Amino acid sequence: MIRAGSMLTLTAIAMFALAACNQAKSPETVQKDVANATDKAAENDAQAADKLAKADASADKILGDAQAKADEKTTDAAGDAVITQAEGDHKVAVAQCESLSGQAQKDCKKQADDQLDAVKAKVKQLKKDAS
Repeated sequence: MIRAGSMLTLTAIAMFALAACNQAKSPETVQKDVANATDKAAENDAQAADKLAKADASADKILGDAQAKADEKTTDAAGDAVITQAEGDHKVAVAQCESLSGQAQKDCKKQADDQLDAVKAKVKQLKKDAS
């Protein structure tokens, strides 16, 4: 068991240690501590602002990429619709060419084919320009 004298010595040491923790610091020390804390807070704020700016830039890029992809899909779908319409018109034109004979029929079919080819080429170029 601990002797009473040792116990009193340990108690006295603990009380001095605790009393030293609550002593007021000099105004210079306090001012220095406040300045350091203020500087650290400003540094943390600047880092947070940088992080936010990077997150915003990243979000803007992701949004821009998504918009570009959506625009490309819309362009592709519109181009496909134009080609489908042109192919339908081509079939009607070729069917009408059947009423002709000889060279007139060949010329009529060639004209229908050329019109379809022109539409397809135009749509292909528009898709290329859009991407």
